[in-house]
Amino acid sequence: MDSDRLKKQIEFIVEIDKIKQVFRQTLLMDGSRHENDAEHSWHLAMMAMLLSEYTNEKVDVCHVIKMVMVHDIVEIDAGDTFVYDEKGYLDKSDREKKAADRIFNILPDDQAKEIRALWEEFEERKTPDAKYASALDRIQPILHNYYTKGHSWKEHGVKSYQVLERNKIVSEIAPELWKFINEILEDSIKKGYIER
Repeated sequence: MDSDRLKKQIEFIVEIDKIKQVFRQTLLMDGSRHENDAEHSWHLAMMAMLLSEYTNEKVDVCHVIKMVMVHDIVEIDAGDTFVYDEKGYLDKSDREKKAADRIFNILPDDQAKEIRALWEEFEERKTPDAKYASALDRIQPILHNYYTKGHSWKEHGVKSYQVLERNKIVSEIAPELWKFINEILEDSIKKGYIER
């Protein structure tokens, strides 16, 4: 056994436990508290398994699950930037790249490269797998807002046109899920969860 390799792997496992303390703007669907990044990633992994039949391109569900499990690890250092925070997005990429350099490189080189490649693929959103992973990352907060009666939409003054613009990637990989999002938004407008 390579004890140095195992030491690095355990150090990484301990480090990423911090993701449980990174809280997002969305509430849990029961409205009881804010969701953390670990819960978000787990939820996306489950969605990846359950919703792949709606993609219009073949996707490797196992690869997508790996991507969604690592996509927010950088937020341990970079923090969670609210999706509609224009000011926060100005340096988001730089903050996240710096975090990726530190956190992923805790691992042995081969695993650091693998995790980094998964994260970069997710960020670039060019492959069918990355588009699907990104689509799920967009759909999940919409569901949370719908089931919490628009909590973070209202808190941040988000309008439905912003949600549609932000989530267009869903239409590219999963038109049926895009239709579903539009139906949820229309119902949210009717119910007063979000303004047009």
